[in-house]
Amino acid sequence: MIFESLADFGAHLSKNSRLLGLDVGSKTIGLAVSDSALKIATSITTIRRTKLTQDIENLSAIISEREVSGLVLGLPISMDGSEGPACQSVRQFAKNLDERLPIDIAFWDERLSTSAME
Repeated sequence: MIFESLADFGAHLSKNSRLLGLDVGSKTIGLAVSDSALKIATSITTIRRTKLTQDIENLSAIISEREVSGLVLGLPISMDGSEGPACQSVRQFAKNLDERLPIDIAFWDERLSTSAME
């Protein structure tokens, strides 16, 4: 199921859930996994994108291995709040995941995320 609201997504998670964060690009998918308290996320790997089926198989293996119960996909929204082609691509990737994997999905607004980290 895809959640547009992070509050609804969080309410749906079971206790001690781990989340997998995805930074979906056209050539790679960056991955970070949270701790079970959902306090810290650590970068774990980057998947080089090939075919959708293979990308999903790679993600499925990591989800199983890391006991992940939810995905959070970074959504590259423009500073003015509009969604361009990159957002549309991420939303389509989420839809494809939702059709093939039994896992909850939410989006994270990436605006100013680099500035916040610095």
